[in-house]
Amino acid sequence: MPEEQYMRRAIRLAGLGLGWASPNPMVGAVIVKDGRIIGEGWHRRCGGPHAERNALACCTEDPAGAVMYVTLEPCCHQGRTPPCTDAILENGIAHVVIGSQDPNPKAAGGAEVLRRNGITVTEQFLQNECDALNEVFFHYITAGRPYVAMKYAMTADGKTASCTGASKWITGPDARAHVHTLRHRYTGIMAGIGTVLSDDPLLNCRISEYRQEGPCPAAKPRQPVRIICDSHLRIPLDSRICRTAGQYRTIVAHTRKAPQKQAALEAMGITVLETADAEGRIHLPSLMDALGPMEIDSILLEGGGTLNEAMLQAGLVQKVYTYMAPLLLGGKDAKTPVEGLGFPAPGDGIRLTSPAVTPIGDDLLIEFNVPSPHPESRA
Repeated sequence: MPEEQYMRRAIRLAGLGLGWASPNPMVGAVIVKDGRIIGEGWHRRCGGPHAERNALACCTEDPAGAVMYVTLEPCCHQGRTPPCTDAILENGIAHVVIGSQDPNPKAAGGAEVLRRNGITVTEQFLQNECDALNEVFFHYITAGRPYVAMKYAMTADGKTASCTGASKWITGPDARAHVHTLRHRYTGIMAGIGTVLSDDPLLNCRISEYRQEGPCPAAKPRQPVRIICDSHLRIPLDSRICRTAGQYRTIVAHTRKAPQKQAALEAMGITVLETADAEGRIHLPSLMDALGPMEIDSILLEGGGTLNEAMLQAGLVQKVYTYMAPLLLGGKDAKTPVEGLGFPAPGDGIRLTSPAVTPIGDDLLIEFNVPSPHPESRA
């Protein structure tokens, strides 16, 4: 098997940690001796052993003298778990092939530690493919804020609801089920108070089991942290968000002091954050800054057009998921995914990049990256 195939095997293994590993990166490792894979592993869950230690633990023979292919630079610090460089040295690995460099200053430097101890190190091997695994982690570590993916469902003529406001259902059951895999993948889910008042949503992950390809048994999905933007604390105490706050971690961001309502929400187990801009609206960059230290590394933005526009204008969105249905609704006043005043000319808008199209049932999922920063950012 060529060297590239060993690393691509490690990349596939790393992907099995999607959702479970955060806020840590997804990492895979493959150990090869005399042209044979003798051990492999991935980072299964935050707080558990890293990929390198899992691969060493399952070796079918002595790994001394073997080559380890690992998608991210091995850590050399004591965090939730001991340094992976120690395990590599203790087991006599002769050569380590690394895909991505670790941007975390606390964990970086593992490659140099290995070299100083006589191990051959190859870096930046299939780096682009390895980097693609951890867009969320790299953003979170370097920016200190969550990676934000905006998601919406719309018709082929760009409407998220009919002229009467009806939106159930624009997309089919397959697309709606796919959304719940995103809710497992992202640590938080954000919506505005308008969505809460109109739909009374749960904003949870409603798939009974999360299944992936590979040697992973099905498991219960991870539930996202629910984040509600509610400037005036209008959220009803009998809403499903409030009534289930003891079951699902919930954060409400607001701008105006309302001691009695805040106390009532906190008594229900809800975290209440106050952050206002000069115009009395939620200061979204400050909210992102507050969420980062809470280990909320990523957010699925399921807002309406107003919140979506505000997040885009603030330069806080990194990715867009567009679910497009083969449906035409029309209506000059029907809601659209991004509202607000809009940009005056096409050249002033936000030009999305890297489109990828996936059919899901009768619908299409179109994924884009959002270039950062864009000229209108107020962050």
